[in-house]
Amino acid sequence: MKGSPLAWIYLVLAGLLEIIWAFSMKKSMGFTLLIPSAITIGTMIASFALLAVAMRSLPLSTAYTVWTGIGAIGAFTVGVLVLGESASPTRLIAAALIVSGIVLMKISSSTA
Repeated sequence: MKGSPLAWIYLVLAGLLEIIWAFSMKKSMGFTLLIPSAITIGTMIASFALLAVAMRSLPLSTAYTVWTGIGAIGAFTVGVLVLGESASPTRLIAAALIVSGIVLMKISSSTA
C-alpha cells in the first residue's frame, strides 16, 4: 500500500473535518454568525493541516481526490439528513459515482 496507514488515518480525519467546516460555513450565514464562523475557520485549518501531513507519503492525486470525495459525500449526506435537502434518484446516483471514484482511487494507489 502506498503511504503509511497513519497517513490514511490523517486523510480520513481531514475529510471528516471538511464535512464539519462545510456544514458550519452553511450555518454561519455567510460568516455573519461568530460561533459557526469560528468553527468553520478552525476546522478548515485543521483539515488542511491533516491533509498536508497525509500528503507527505500519499500521492497528491490520491490524497486530494479522497479528501474532496469524503467531503463531498459527507456534505451531501449532512445536507440530506440534517438540512432536508433533496435525495432524488439522480443525486443518489451521482453520490454513488463519487464513492466509486474514491474506492477506485484507493485501490489504484495500493497497486501503484
